[in-house]
Amino acid sequence: MEKRGKVWLAVSGLVQSVDGRWLVVKKKYGGLKGQWSLPAGFVEKGETADEAVIREVKEETGITCAVKGLIGLRTGVIEKEISDNMIMFVLVPTNGEKVSHQEEELYEAKFIAPEKLLLEKDTSTLLRYLIHQHEASVKQGIEGLNPGEQFGYTSYKLFL
Repeated sequence: MEKRGKVWLAVSGLVQSVDGRWLVVKKKYGGLKGQWSLPAGFVEKGETADEAVIREVKEETGITCAVKGLIGLRTGVIEKEISDNMIMFVLVPTNGEKVSHQEEELYEAKFIAPEKLLLEKDTSTLLRYLIHQHEASVKQGIEGLNPGEQFGYTSYKLFL
């Protein structure tokens, strides 16, 4: 925990298969241990949030993806001290749907139909909520803008 300091920025990816199933994982650790949830992880130095979600999904599940858009932000404070923030993206597989989960961190990873996830007792609260809300608008990524050389951005994107 110390390496992240008191402000955390994480990402999660809702990866949808061609037939509408969602890519979900069961973590071996943390608050979501043993529950179906979205592939997720922390943004690392030198990467944008959308680059981080592509990396995390690939590391956890072996699935190569492209970002379709932004669906939301989860933000909270842990024990009145740690700002815990997670940006949620929708992604699409770009190189097939063969899952190979990361053994160290995950019990399992697979594509499951959202309606079947609602029937599972170990589906996370956030995932259940997303299933009911998913038709809400997806914010598309906009590239090619530069707010000015004075900022020194090497990567810059908007999701509006």
